[in-house]
Amino acid sequence: MPGFHGVRSTLPAVTLAALTTLGGLSCGGGSSSPTTPSNPTQTNTITITAAGVSPKDIQIAAGTRVRFVNNDNRSHNMSSDPHPEHTDCSEINQVGLLSPGQSRETGNLNVVRTCRFHDHDLPASTSLQGSITIR
Repeated sequence: MPGFHGVRSTLPAVTLAALTTLGGLSCGGGSSSPTTPSNPTQTNTITITAAGVSPKDIQIAAGTRVRFVNNDNRSHNMSSDPHPEHTDCSEINQVGLLSPGQSRETGNLNVVRTCRFHDHDLPASTSLQGSITIR
């Protein structure tokens, strides 16, 4: 049957296209936005040092957690904006007080938005403020 043969010969191409699409989606692809944005930084870790937080602004996929690592010699109490209510992104409040050398993750950041954070004990210190953009 020539018609059946034609269908069979296109099946591998269709399957390959579907697998390529699925593979791209599982690796964060399938979007027209660049995979390595220049600003904000694409990472899931924010490091705290005596100089402040680095990177200050990050971009993550929805449903992701962000790890805060305290590499400073003093404790930091990381919280969501605004100060002192901390109500914008309550998932960040799960980080809380980090002693030197300690790290902790936020809750799952599921809602597409930008969440700002700060050190609750030093709310005016701009070096300890930043943002997480969930996309």
